[in-house]
Amino acid sequence: METPEQLRDILLKEAADADTLDALEALRVSALGKKGRITDLMKGLGQMDPDARKAAGQALNALKDEVAAAIDAKKTTLADADLDRRLMTEKIDVTLPSSPQADGYVHPISQTIDEIIAIFGEMGFTVAEGPDIEDDWHNFTALNIPPDHPARQEHDTFYLPGEHGERKVLRTHTSPTQIRTMTAHKPPIRIVVPGRTYRSDYDATHSPMFHQIEGLVIDKTSHMGHLKGCLIEFCRAFFEVDDLPVRFRPSYFPFTEPSAEVDIGCTREGGGLRIGHGDDWLEILGSGMVNPNVLRNCGIDPEEYQGFAFGMGIERVAMLKYGIPDLRTFYESDLRWLRHYGFRSLEVPGMVGGLVR
Repeated sequence: METPEQLRDILLKEAADADTLDALEALRVSALGKKGRITDLMKGLGQMDPDARKAAGQALNALKDEVAAAIDAKKTTLADADLDRRLMTEKIDVTLPSSPQADGYVHPISQTIDEIIAIFGEMGFTVAEGPDIEDDWHNFTALNIPPDHPARQEHDTFYLPGEHGERKVLRTHTSPTQIRTMTAHKPPIRIVVPGRTYRSDYDATHSPMFHQIEGLVIDKTSHMGHLKGCLIEFCRAFFEVDDLPVRFRPSYFPFTEPSAEVDIGCTREGGGLRIGHGDDWLEILGSGMVNPNVLRNCGIDPEEYQGFAFGMGIERVAMLKYGIPDLRTFYESDLRWLRHYGFRSLEVPGMVGGLVR
């Protein structure tokens, strides 16, 4: 049987002489595998007396470590050489067409935003956008929200440090863009405002970051009847139910007067939700005539102009239309979920092409 010293010289020479990764792997198995030469020597330790076993075991462990290190070092050298060879010999023809890629999917939030914009676009609305970080005046004060309103409290709203003690706020709704539009443009105004909003909630139906879309009409003649007609037409177009029951329920919002919640007809029989049928109702958005105080705050004379506003959660209507049970899954970046609920890129509706049926 080979002695550890003899085996060391043999294995180190074989490692140094190996000229391919396959040959080096074969050496590793023959030396260190379950039936390898070093393993065979270690199996004989049990037949030695304790003192000899201790010394021989230390020597074999040292041999095993040295051979393994030599094989690893040679493996690195061979891998580097193989990479250099491939870089010198392999070339890419950039004139060839790219490899076919898997189809992408449009996220349900993007799809729903485009659908809503397409519907209101056919009614003459244009899209307005504003910053996610707002000041107190645009987010609260100009909208007639009083200082003691719960929406201003830190347990509901995310605040950021500001200059001169005036804190910034992550907007709690997209209404500040309505204020910015009214202060920057003279009526008539007809806009929809999609975007991200932020509130301190998190459960199956709430998220700290979510999306809203709001609408605003300011002119000299629009009234509550126009508001009702606009939203009834939207609900029926969005849910694709021509005779969808829609009702307006009196409510209160600081920025509208009078105010109304908008409900759509549904049924919950059988444990599910079916929109457009049955005797039950489901709230989906809020609306109302713009409060005269809001118009005054924006430099618009309420004796001359009036109008209406409305707003809804985009995730909420997307969940209702497409049967998505949990709001949190919108943001988990699960490709399996996106393949299930997503949409083909060429099926996206828009302001030009309208809705895709």
